[in-house]
Amino acid sequence: MKQRFDQQVIVVTGGSSGIGLAIAKAAIKEGARRVYITGRTRQTLDSAREALGERAIALVSDVSRAADLLRLRKEIETHDDSVNAVFANAGIAANNILGETREAQYDEVFDINVKGVLLTVQTLLPLMVDGSSLVLTSSIVSGKGMENLSLYSASKAAVRSFARSWANDLKGRGIRVNALSPGFTRTPIMKNGLKWDDEQIAAFDEQARTLVPLGHVATPESIASAALFLASGEADYVNGVELAVDGGFSQI
Repeated sequence: MKQRFDQQVIVVTGGSSGIGLAIAKAAIKEGARRVYITGRTRQTLDSAREALGERAIALVSDVSRAADLLRLRKEIETHDDSVNAVFANAGIAANNILGETREAQYDEVFDINVKGVLLTVQTLLPLMVDGSSLVLTSSIVSGKGMENLSLYSASKAAVRSFARSWANDLKGRGIRVNALSPGFTRTPIMKNGLKWDDEQIAAFDEQARTLVPLGHVATPESIASAALFLASGEADYVNGVELAVDGGFSQI
């Protein structure tokens, strides 16, 4: 039985941990010939590369830097690869308090979460085959008003808007563009970005049991399954949408 990504070439930014790593693993399992992953930390990337095996290529790359993304494109060109799907997944999460938010906080969140998505897509577009797929990682907070998360929420709303506009911009090439919006998900960003301790993470799990109709936090693998659906031929008439993968939380 032919696999969904048989012999395809996939790019996953922010692919060294969490949802990005789960997407890369699933793509390889589904037959991808080569998966390029990026991240900002060499040690984490090396660990991910080892877990993924020989079909993965891991590059240190900050999506907010055009030069880093050009190096990624050159690496893909070196292997004479054309790209079948790009998962623009790299992003950060951080709390900010209105009235105390510094300009540097704004710059960091928007440089990575918004400019980084734009630069990633623009840099890789020349390598993408007609009829390929872009999946942009947004978040359910793009349509919510959660306390002390205004920068993160606004940045993810911009990503969701990109999906709408680019679906129109790329219609001539048949490239589908969709936004993936995870809900409560257990990833390293809780400690690395939001700076939560174990007690706060436990409280988050308890909150999910109350607020999420399915009663639990998602795993990265659950989010990756939805991401791969959006990029696959099974979603060949799905374009410009936001797919909320949140156990029903944003729907009630």
